[in-house]
Amino acid sequence: MPGTSPLRAWWAQRPPAAGAAVMATGVVSIGLGLSGHEVLSLVLLALACAAWVALAADFVVRLLWQRQRWLAEAGTPAALTAVAATTVLGARFSALDRQLVAEALLALAAVLWPVLLALLVKHWRRRMAGAVFLACVATQGLAVLGAALAEAESAAWLAHTALVLFWLGIVVYGLALARFDPRQVLEGGGDHWVAGGALAISALAGSKLLAADGPALYLWNADDRGVLRFMTLALLVLDLCWYAVLLAAEVVRPRPRHDVRRWATVFPMGMTAAAMLSVASAAGLPSLSGPGEVLLWIAVAAWVAVAARAAAAARAAVRPSTSRHRRPEPRSRAPR
Repeated sequence: MPGTSPLRAWWAQRPPAAGAAVMATGVVSIGLGLSGHEVLSLVLLALACAAWVALAADFVVRLLWQRQRWLAEAGTPAALTAVAATTVLGARFSALDRQLVAEALLALAAVLWPVLLALLVKHWRRRMAGAVFLACVATQGLAVLGAALAEAESAAWLAHTALVLFWLGIVVYGLALARFDPRQVLEGGGDHWVAGGALAISALAGSKLLAADGPALYLWNADDRGVLRFMTLALLVLDLCWYAVLLAAEVVRPRPRHDVRRWATVFPMGMTAAAMLSVASAAGLPSLSGPGEVLLWIAVAAWVAVAARAAAAARAAVRPSTSRHRRPEPRSRAPR
């Protein structure tokens, strides 16, 4: 568009998948908080919040003034990053005892979730990319945040609602798996990792539900707690299996080119670490803390690598090459 700055032109072309950057940054912040690295965790939380505010403003602008584009993008799986990112930030604020902020984020996510999920289901088809699992991630994100707030506020109704969402998320995962194209494991641009990340956030939701039960809030009897604990551990094991398969696929078929969907690779890495650290505490398995720490620093390294590539790509997009603006040298008029 004539007169449009390169920065605005680059931002206008931002795909919905960019919301995965907030998810990835937020979940790495959660993992760092669980492992006691509070300062670094808060730095990443600030970055995630800044990105969330910018993306939320853009979401509203498109909804109000670019309705056709909003509807087209809202029907894609990547649109559910809006819900998932909001719940991830809410969970971190809840851990910081900022319950009012966490409650507001839960309310916002709860309003967006059924709308965006319904639009996605209308467009479901066979052989979809890994972003299809964001339907499960968004659902389990609500369960995670709901369970965290239930523990903080001693709200049994919220814990039971989170439990319903937990089981619903597992059902949604099965439906998404039936529509996932297995070839994406070797061919995907980065969002194929969400196949494992959805199981990781499911395990995290289970651990939060286990943690919500206690002397102040009796929720589950021995049988219920046993089933919930077994399912949480099973989900974590399945997630680790996916992690191994996806990592092996990256070695067999490297994809070094920068892609915004690589943020959806960092998110499952960070979520697996956070889930392992949370399960170690909630399920009474301290032996998981060591591997969880290792996976956390792998996720931090992946975050740094993707952030550096994203910054370089953005710089190239908003700062056109000098050759593009270089005036052509005048041709010599001297007779030959």
